[in-house]
Amino acid sequence: MSLLAQECPLVVASQKKQQRLDFDDASETGIPEAKRPRLSLLPSPSPCLQPLASSPLPATDQESRISQIGPYIILEATEGGRCYRAVDRHTEAEYTCKVYPAKSYPEALAPYGALPAHPNIARVADVIVGDQNIYVFFQPGRDDMHNYVRRCKRLPEPEAAVLFRQMAEAVAHCHQHNVVLRDLKLRKFVFADRERSKLLLENLEDSCLLKGPDDSLEDKHGCPAYVGPEILSSKASYSGKAADIWSLGVVLYTLLVGCYPFQDTKPLSLFGKIRRGRFAIPEDLSPKARCLIRCLLRKDPSERLTASGILLHPWLAPGSSSEGSWSSPSRDQGLEQVVPDVGGLREVKAKEEEEGGLYS
Repeated sequence: MSLLAQECPLVVASQKKQQRLDFDDASETGIPEAKRPRLSLLPSPSPCLQPLASSPLPATDQESRISQIGPYIILEATEGGRCYRAVDRHTEAEYTCKVYPAKSYPEALAPYGALPAHPNIARVADVIVGDQNIYVFFQPGRDDMHNYVRRCKRLPEPEAAVLFRQMAEAVAHCHQHNVVLRDLKLRKFVFADRERSKLLLENLEDSCLLKGPDDSLEDKHGCPAYVGPEILSSKASYSGKAADIWSLGVVLYTLLVGCYPFQDTKPLSLFGKIRRGRFAIPEDLSPKARCLIRCLLRKDPSERLTASGILLHPWLAPGSSSEGSWSSPSRDQGLEQVVPDVGGLREVKAKEEEEGGLYS
């Protein structure tokens, strides 16, 4: 399974739906107060600018005009379909615009309302409420970690340690304030500077705001390469925070090795490998790096480090990550899988039962 394949933003639905979360008033949470949009058309766009797909504007002449929402010009869509580049007409500042259905607005922004500002989490800069959609403008990122690792193949330990610490700090901040990310992966992190030294958690999409200390979840979200073994089990609930830690372990392994720890072109085989929890770590990594990977990719969720515990690991101490050697990855890398839908997942479980509980 190669990083050359696009990550699949999979959602595997559980039989029990997650309870809808209440959203506090924006003025009390620090999220900018939502505005009503003033929609207009700008004539004669530059050839390099594309109109907003599923634009809120009338269909007539849509192909030859650019959408403007309030002071923002909406440019081309980025990966995912509901995310767009945007520019403030007055300041020329660039933003990332996420479009949410109006009915899901309170639930989508609830985690932002509970989360204090953090230097490694992208901030909500503005919110504009339309009749059918909500337009949320975020602090922009430049390039995501998935593409960066794909180009570099693997990162030297000193660079990986600096970047991974920022990822762990963002996750620890979320967990401290009862936010579980659920769909944590390399693509979620983007660079905030041209030097590629500062990372931002791009958004809290698919995250869950807990209502108390219990982090048990029932909805099963995740990308196939990053999903934890407990999510693939038949148990109704799992620890959301521990599942995030497993995903961080996959992120760290991929940074240092250049491929995912569990790979297969068939979902059944991939899930079997994840559920067994056995993987190989190259010997050219430093002992401290190998130790941290093993502390995160433990099959038993209760044995994994917490997000705050990761920050205390010796590999992340200044100057301690320079012991490992660096070479190009030599193992074969297959294609990344598409996780089956609910029906497909039932077929996987039925197949496992036929094979005598091979993956239990």
